Amino acid sequence: MVVDDEPNVRDQLGRQLRRQGLEVALAENGRRALEEIARNRPDVVLCDVRMPELDGLGFLDQLGGRDTEIPVVIMSAYGDIELAREALAHGACDYLSKPIRQEEELILRLHIAFERMRLKTECSRLREKLQQEVRYQNIVGESEPIKQLLKTIARVAEYKSTVLIQGESGTGKELVARAIHNLSSRRDKPFVAVNCGAIPENLLESELFGYVRGAFTDAYRNKSGLFEEADGGTLFLDEIGELPLGLQVKLLRVLQEEEIRRVGENQPRKVDVRVLAATIRDLGNEVRAGRFREDLFYRLNVLTVRVPPLRERQEDIPLLVEHFLKRCNQKLGTSVKSVDPAAMRMLVEYQWPGNVRELENLIERAVVLCDGDTIGPDLLTDKVAQTSPRRPALVPPGELSIKKVMRAVEEELIRKALEQTDGNQTQAARILEISTRTLIYKMKYYKIKGSD
Repeated sequence: MVVDDEPNVRDQLGRQLRRQGLEVALAENGRRALEEIARNRPDVVLCDVRMPELDGLGFLDQLGGRDTEIPVVIMSAYGDIELAREALAHGACDYLSKPIRQEEELILRLHIAFERMRLKTECSRLREKLQQEVRYQNIVGESEPIKQLLKTIARVAEYKSTVLIQGESGTGKELVARAIHNLSSRRDKPFVAVNCGAIPENLLESELFGYVRGAFTDAYRNKSGLFEEADGGTLFLDEIGELPLGLQVKLLRVLQEEEIRRVGENQPRKVDVRVLAATIRDLGNEVRAGRFREDLFYRLNVLTVRVPPLRERQEDIPLLVEHFLKRCNQKLGTSVKSVDPAAMRMLVEYQWPGNVRELENLIERAVVLCDGDTIGPDLLTDKVAQTSPRRPALVPPGELSIKKVMRAVEEELIRKALEQTDGNQTQAARILEISTRTLIYKMKYYKIKGSD
């Protein structure tokens, strides 16, 4: 867009730019330019600094309030250099002196302005992406379950309420806890994690609450506990279901009163800690079995976040594989670039009882054993290979025969029905809506093994 109040200058610049193959819009002042930009956003603006109604500085100020991504090159007469420099402070990216006699210089400066803004925008996008990865602690995935998880994390992060994170082993519950902390107002304060099942019961109380000198035989000095270390921040209690009943009472008191008492001390200490807890257990069942206090369960279960198992988001597996390959190459100094299609199909079809942690360990093992730059099926564990049988595609590449395609479809349906019924031919025949005798005949035809 060319913005100039002199019709001759405006038209001349328009002709020069059109000769270079550019689409050009013309405006006689800043106000008219803003109206046009609202309808048709230009890639770059060439604007005079002195104009009636709304001059170049006013135009820059108003444009900056609407859209800071449009680069503006200011034009000024020879005596207006100081004014042009002032325009740079108002958001212009460059300036040219009028009259503009060198068409090549004009085009070059406009291209430089556009490219500079493009790079600035790209840097901002990459910076935002990096910050997003830091905030979400490398939670990788684009599936609907992961999208819902990230929405839930963002929602619960705003509040101080206790959060109970539920999920199978290896799903990434601590990553979720760190993401909640990073998105909260406590992000600049400590994040302290403790596995309640990894610390002996007789040491757990002093680890959580601290102790004073002389409280027990080896207490030679005062020591603060994890609650005090996390003061102002977040304490993540992993495997909360492993917490002994006696400590459950003390934890409940901390959550209710927001104060702790060191072992051997009579005076309470105020703490400001947000507690996030995680478990692979069903705490409702633990309450009914008498192994977990009901009042603590309700106090912890204010907000619940469920982390989906990997088998519920198999479309994320290729993204996770790529993520772990990069991490392993950086960690091990290797240069494995990819997983071949057959191996990737096996990874996607496998059910992953150990979830993301199992996948990460398998990729690291495969990278270590890989001689080239591609991981093949031979580098996957027997468990993955055995549960991921290679099956013919329903429509083989280049196949146009209806009979052959129908046979492939029929074989696939029979295999799926037998798989669903654990090999029970009577039930499989019922699902397929054919007789058992017909099923047995077709199994022989397709060389499918099975037993009733």
